[in-house]
Amino acid sequence: MALMESLRELYRIGYGPSSSHTMGPRSATERFIERHPEGESYLAELYGSLAATGKGHLTDKAIREVCEKHGKKIDLRWYPDIFKSFHPNALTIKALSKDGSVLYEKTYYSVGGGKIVTENQNDLTPVDIYPKEHFGSMGKLLNYCSEEGLQLWEAVLEVEGNEILDYIKKVWDVMKESILKGLENEGVLPGGLKLQRKASQIFAKSQEFKGPFGETKLPVAYALAVSEENAGGGKIVTAPTCGSCGVLPAVLYSLQQQEKLSDLRIYRALLTAGIVGNIVKENGSISGAEVGCQGEVGVACAMAGAAATQLMGGSIYQIEYAAEMGLEHHLGLTCDPMRGLVQIPCIERNAMASMRALDHSLFALFSDGKHKVSFDAAIEVMMETGQALPSLYRETSMGGLALLK
Repeated sequence: MALMESLRELYRIGYGPSSSHTMGPRSATERFIERHPEGESYLAELYGSLAATGKGHLTDKAIREVCEKHGKKIDLRWYPDIFKSFHPNALTIKALSKDGSVLYEKTYYSVGGGKIVTENQNDLTPVDIYPKEHFGSMGKLLNYCSEEGLQLWEAVLEVEGNEILDYIKKVWDVMKESILKGLENEGVLPGGLKLQRKASQIFAKSQEFKGPFGETKLPVAYALAVSEENAGGGKIVTAPTCGSCGVLPAVLYSLQQQEKLSDLRIYRALLTAGIVGNIVKENGSISGAEVGCQGEVGVACAMAGAAATQLMGGSIYQIEYAAEMGLEHHLGLTCDPMRGLVQIPCIERNAMASMRALDHSLFALFSDGKHKVSFDAAIEVMMETGQALPSLYRETSMGGLALLK
């Protein structure tokens, strides 16, 4: 039976600024050294997007920190013009003998959301638990839930068991902590752009706004808070990636504050958002290097829109509609961070997507959930669009906003 991964693999707790460029390489280096400690020294070769924007994403720092922890030395070499066919984020690690000869080597691919794979995946331990018969697409999931009279989060619990709620509690606690820390912290973000943190100021100013502008103040401030924490290397949750980690917590926390929602309802909304992200991860991509920012901020917006719709009493079809809009209205969004940093335009995009997610939810709730473009079709188009994007607009810092000084 074909299976799909647990939500534990989607919601990863870790440190920014990038799930694919920081968390992934850190995990790969840790895995390699633990399995091959016999190396006198090590060599890391970074290819494609991982090399092009790795320094801005602190890839070298993440790799060196792992090696220092194990008392090992490592040399890094960068090959931004060489793209491996399997995935644009490629990392080859070699264990070297005293005379410099290669004892063992392995190539890992950081495919988004902190996940590391190899081409055959034989040496990795997947956590595959969802039967694709019912969870392999949004269409299949909606049919299953309709036949069984289930909400999306209930279908998730059937597979994951109640113990997943213990993990989701940890996820929500970290999300809230990143909001509160981000609202408290001030100053310039690291990396050389000299970008000032704005969350604290915007949150303070937002208290003056009433009426229609007042409705957007909280999600904007919260999304900036989490994204700035991520950019500063703080602790966050991939949702589905580090670069898009501000959208979902901003929407959920603002709704919890405004509607006085219990944590249990938030946990259930996180389960729904998670299965939405999982379906995209399975049938599409959440990697900016592979499909552009539509796979990061676009998917985050879809997840947040779905969660918000559930919290506001939407049907499973209205939830799917809100999620579909999150993908559809981010189609073609490029991944072109200035200096390879998860700062410009990434931080602002999180704030804008949080507002869009709420708009999508409202629009879906106005409807009966019927619409022409399905969520599954939007995933297909997202992949087609991402593959059609020139590589310079997919996290290489070679085009678009990345060229601005």
